[in-house]
Amino acid sequence: MSTDLVTTPDAHRAIPATRPDRRSTASRVGMAVVYSLLVVAAAGILLPFYWMVVSSLKTNNEVFTVPIKWLPSEAQWQNYVEIWTRSNMVTWLKNTMILSVVVTFLQVFTGSFAAYGFSRSRFPGRNLLFLLYIGTIAVPWQSYMIPQFVLLSDLGLSNTLWSIIALQAFGAFGVFLMKQFFDTVPEELSEAARLDGLSEYGIYARIMLPLSLPAIASLTLLTFVNTWNDYLGPLIYLRDPSLWTIQIGLRSFISQYNAEHALIMTGAVLSVLPIIIVFLLGQRYFIEGLASTGVKG
Repeated sequence: MSTDLVTTPDAHRAIPATRPDRRSTASRVGMAVVYSLLVVAAAGILLPFYWMVVSSLKTNNEVFTVPIKWLPSEAQWQNYVEIWTRSNMVTWLKNTMILSVVVTFLQVFTGSFAAYGFSRSRFPGRNLLFLLYIGTIAVPWQSYMIPQFVLLSDLGLSNTLWSIIALQAFGAFGVFLMKQFFDTVPEELSEAARLDGLSEYGIYARIMLPLSLPAIASLTLLTFVNTWNDYLGPLIYLRDPSLWTIQIGLRSFISQYNAEHALIMTGAVLSVLPIIIVFLLGQRYFIEGLASTGVKG
């Protein structure tokens, strides 16, 4: 009896000693596989950007050579000088920046203001109205593009920057994003502010907006990138070359019989730089905003 009592605990102590080793080994192998897949996915995502930068340093004939040249025979740094001398790059960048900044400001303001009403105001049919408004996200722009163009033309906004601003000043996605964040702010803060005599506009400006900086940063970045990269809207409404954005301007390097792909890639690199700068400046708030808008507490 005494022998069994001594050996049984030892046996039980010996069994778990081998299991953690196997589990830790399996865990390390699993993590290695996951990281390997992530590296491959990241490489696949970054490959087009690498190709764009490398092609901007090639001659026009080298861009689509067979077999593919992953490095230029000789870096053509003059492409970055030539694109400024052969095109109206300053005007394109200026128009794109004006539209991106103005549209982003208006979408953040209108989206947050409407979201505050949907989140804090109580009125009949609020949920139904919000559902119908958010449902417009699923409606493709091509379905109402022509009547919208006719309307803006009748208003005299066609072939002006105001047409793009009027089109994109309001966005259902911004309302949805900001409302999700406002819903996470405790109602007690608003009630305490009302007891202190603060109006609804004051609550919105002095309490809700400062607390929603991560969501505002997320909406700002998404709106800025979408407006900066917009091609179809400026193509339809901005016919005057002095109003072209950079996306429309790069199209001028494509003629009926030829296309200067090296300069197009050079312009594409220059057009991506502002987006990279904006993202690097606001990436912390961007990630925090996306992570918090789906959490309610």
